[in-house]
Amino acid sequence: MLLYLFDHLSEYHSAFNVFRYLTLRGICGVLTALTICFLVGPLMIRKLSYHQIGQTVREDGPPTHFEKVGTPTMGGALILVAVSLSTLLWADLSNRFIWVALLTCIAFGAIGWVDDYKKLVHKDPRGMGARSKFTWQSIAGLSAALFLYYTAQSPAELELIVPLFKEVSIDLGFGYVILTYLVIVGTSNAVNLTDGLDGLAILPTVLVTGALAIFAYVTGHAIFSGYLGIPYIPGAGEMLIFCAALVGAGLGFLWFNTYPAMVFMGDIGALALGAAIGVIAVIVRQEIVLMIMGGIFVMETLSVILQVASYKLLGKRLFRMAPLHHHFELKGWPEPRVSVRFWIISLILVLVGLATLKVR
Repeated sequence: MLLYLFDHLSEYHSAFNVFRYLTLRGICGVLTALTICFLVGPLMIRKLSYHQIGQTVREDGPPTHFEKVGTPTMGGALILVAVSLSTLLWADLSNRFIWVALLTCIAFGAIGWVDDYKKLVHKDPRGMGARSKFTWQSIAGLSAALFLYYTAQSPAELELIVPLFKEVSIDLGFGYVILTYLVIVGTSNAVNLTDGLDGLAILPTVLVTGALAIFAYVTGHAIFSGYLGIPYIPGAGEMLIFCAALVGAGLGFLWFNTYPAMVFMGDIGALALGAAIGVIAVIVRQEIVLMIMGGIFVMETLSVILQVASYKLLGKRLFRMAPLHHHFELKGWPEPRVSVRFWIISLILVLVGLATLKVR
């Protein structure tokens, strides 16, 4: 929105041309989303507390979690507001990638909102119900996948890029739709499973999104993409602005979500953030690298799958409790230790993912 204003003002003064640069608009996007969180966050927390929209805790969960009962949740709405406003202010709104990323993020946030509302306001422990929730996630994920498939403007947009190899790429054809659907829905649910401790999910999300911002910038830059041996996708660079808004909103939310948390994001935040990083990875053609950088999300999801499979097939549990972070809690690790150590692992994995840019 502001880009059009500055383009108009640049006709009268050349200094406004500086806002055409992605890097500057990205910095502005981070600061805008961060400021919105700082301004709106306290008010939102008070409103959630006033309406008694508080956290519920499983009776079979770690004993330390019982003190969290009543802590305001559905704070992910703060992230959605900050991301949406910052993106609309600083992004090029004629870019199709911006709209599919933003609308996908909002759509999954809406699904999470309905689920949270039914659980916390209507006191229905089932929420939307697994089948209904998955159906709506599938509709949103497939809509994004089909849009990206039918609006693709170059063969590179439909190829699977294999890290570490310059010349290896797989033409997916319509399989692109299936892969995109799986990445968006899978990442959304993986982040949701990880969101179980104060600050545990949000910082890895910020780290992964920050790294994807770098991929977006070089993928949308003809010279840099050529030098690094990755496909050039016109318009993908604008995703840097959306990533910047996510980073700013994530850091702003972490201010209130760090231990001991003043607010939890709920499904409205976790589902939206997961879908957002999934669609970004698809747009910049780095689905495999996302699995590396988002290794924490992968580990948490696998721990649940293995726990269920082991119990049903063998009658035994592999972990004291799933997802994985609860296993370490029940082993006696304090909550902050679990979160910080998972953050450190996430940072290492993000650096490994970034290294694939050069090691080819």
